Amino acid sequence: MIDTGASGTVVRDTLPPALGLNPVGAVPINTPSSVNVVCPVYLLRLVLPNNVVVETTVIAAPLQNRNIQCLIGRDVLNHGVLIYIGYANRFSLSF
Repeated sequence: MIDTGASGTVVRDTLPPALGLNPVGAVPINTPSSVNVVCPVYLLRLVLPNNVVVETTVIAAPLQNRNIQCLIGRDVLNHGVLIYIGYANRFSLSF
């Protein structure tokens, strides 16, 4: 899911341990349903279309929607071009 309101990227909390990653820290976050939830932070390398590589820290949090594995924030979006076509409820993201 693309979240232009999120400054950073968030992944489902079960994903980094499944990949064998170790946390590099922890941060408190606020969600719509809770305040000051301490979540682990991981260093992650994302390989995007056109061989764009983004190294960033991601927060591992319990995402409420079972279909969402990753919430892409502005830390990743600032490497691409996002166009939202509101009347058609469509978007284009390119790197």
